[in-house]
This record gives sequence, structure tokens and C-alpha cells, in this order.
Amino acid sequence: MTIRPIVRYPDPRLALPAEPVTMFDDPLRELAADLLKTMHAAPGIGITAPHIGVPLRVVVLELDASEGPQAYVNPEIVWTSPEMILHKEGSVSMPGVTDEVERHARVRIRYQDLDGNMQTEESDGLRAVCHQHEIDQLDGVFWIRRLSRLKRERLIKRFEKLSRGSAS
Repeated sequence: MTIRPIVRYPDPRLALPAEPVTMFDDPLRELAADLLKTMHAAPGIGITAPHIGVPLRVVVLELDASEGPQAYVNPEIVWTSPEMILHKEGSVSMPGVTDEVERHARVRIRYQDLDGNMQTEESDGLRAVCHQHEIDQLDGVFWIRRLSRLKRERLIKRFEKLSRGSAS
């Protein structure tokens, strides 16, 4: 397992849709392990392969250490609840800033595990938010695109100021 460099906002690779995974092999398992290690080092609770510059549809989530990490390959949302919730979101690619984003309260996703077996999962609350956030990223929709233009511009300014402060 290797900690990989994280692609930072506004890198244009974060706006590109990821390619479907077609090979379920040891390199895929190594990618998932590297994602987990990189996510822990960030720190974060979710990460996608595009966050480390790999344009593949792979997500790793670990919301609770007691449950352990979960890898999702080629995930897609197949159902969303009509109820919405607000949740504070951020990104390993834009550390230090967060804002509230409106998402569906519950979702059902279809995905493949690391062996290529098709799975479905229903989630609510934080896990549902994470599924929507990470699948957006796989689709090339960086989370701040879900904010109003004014909120997005303020957040970008705040991030740029933080970035300048840490670079000096």
C-alpha cells in the first residue's frame, strides 16, 4: 500500500468523467488499497481514483472504523428518495474548506465489488451523502458545483487564501 499524491483543486482532471473498470485483478485491488491508505493520510472518509489522478470509477469509503472500509467499483445511483437533507461536505482535493450541500436523504446504488460481482446497497444519512458526493466526482462533478455561484466563489477565495498561507 502506497500513499499517493492527491490531485488538488482546480486541477482540470477533477472535472473529467472517470472510465468504467473492466479488469478485476490484482492491480485493481492494489489501487483500492492505495486509495484507502491515501484517504487515511489526508485524512478523509471517502476518496475516488480521480482524486489521485487515476481516471477509473473506483470509490473507497470508511465512515466508521468498526465497520471497516468498503470499495465500490463502477457505482451508479439507481434510486433516490424525494426527501432532501443538508450536510456539510468537503474534499481531500480541497482541504480546509467545507460548506453545506443539499442531497437526497436516501439512495440505492448498484456497484461491483473488487471481484466484479454486482451488488446493490441502500443508504441514508451520511452514507447516502457520501455515495452521491463520490459518484458526482466520478462523473466529473466536483462537489462545489452543487453550491450557489456566490457560495462557490466565496469558498474558492477562502481556499486560495488558505493555500497561499500554507505555501509561505
